[in-house]
Amino acid sequence: MSKCLKTGDTVKIIAGDNKGKVAKIVKVDKKTGKAMLEGINIRTRHMKATQFNPQGGTKDVHVGIDLSNLKKEDK
Repeated sequence: MSKCLKTGDTVKIIAGDNKGKVAKIVKVDKKTGKAMLEGINIRTRHMKATQFNPQGGTKDVHVGIDLSNLKKEDK
């Protein structure tokens, strides 16, 4: 089933903390077997000051949910 999921599909989370929520897939990482969902599992990462980012600061990033925990939703 996980091979059928692609970017733009609407899926339902069937396991984990966000069980029962419905969201749209933003990105699929087939190498790690994870999908990034719109508005779900977003974490704040603290960025170190660098030459390209002199201020440093925080950045919101998507944390993937395993493809086995997702089920494709019918339209």
